[in-house]
Amino acid sequence: MKNRISIVLAVYNEEDNLRNCLDSVKDLAWEIVVVDGGSKDKTVEIAREFNARIIQIGNPLNFHINKNKAIDQAKGEWILQLDADEVMTKELMQEIKKVISKKTDINGFWIPRKNFFLGRYLTKGGQYPDYTLRLYRRGKGKLPAKDVHEQAEVTGIVDYLKNDLLHLRDRNFSNYMERFNRYTDLLSTQIINPNFIDYLFIKPIFWFMKSYVRHRGYVDGFPGFIFALFSSFRFSVAYIKCCIKKEK
Repeated sequence: MKNRISIVLAVYNEEDNLRNCLDSVKDLAWEIVVVDGGSKDKTVEIAREFNARIIQIGNPLNFHINKNKAIDQAKGEWILQLDADEVMTKELMQEIKKVISKKTDINGFWIPRKNFFLGRYLTKGGQYPDYTLRLYRRGKGKLPAKDVHEQAEVTGIVDYLKNDLLHLRDRNFSNYMERFNRYTDLLSTQIINPNFIDYLFIKPIFWFMKSYVRHRGYVDGFPGFIFALFSSFRFSVAYIKCCIKKEK
């Protein structure tokens, strides 16, 4: 199975994104493994068009649990874990083919990612290059499955690729708010000792200043402002959700 790549995904109601994702990697994939969390749309039908191996299970709040199930089912020498709203460029594909063909002791690679948000790719605000550890040898990498923004943990040496992975995550504000709601639901479960001053004031203000001022999110115009603003709001919203749960 030398140099064979398993493309692994965990999906849920991704009919608008999945075809573009799988079409971009079809010339790279030795196999495609899709863990579906009970989609109600045409997600599974689209995955079958690409001869994916499909595992259908439940849809946990922490989506990384399903990602790990996909990783566990992979049989290739290398694993490339993707989200349905990500697209592989030809340049990145060629780079991956080149690095895995070499005899090396490197077990994983960080991939730079460009994030699409409200009509443009973000270039500042700490959003580019948004390195993500997605390519690793089978048996050497896995997600901790504790937080939605965590990175894979890879045993051994890791290196960096140069070409970008395109993340078409928020083509409109409704898409963003759906993800925002899911993430704050999860974040609310991780708050142990909620302090209203910390979560309603200190954390939001600190994050906004860091993203918008220190990391120059203002360079990305209105999308950069909205991203910094709502990213900072996540702490307040998660705190409120946590308090509501405690009251019930």
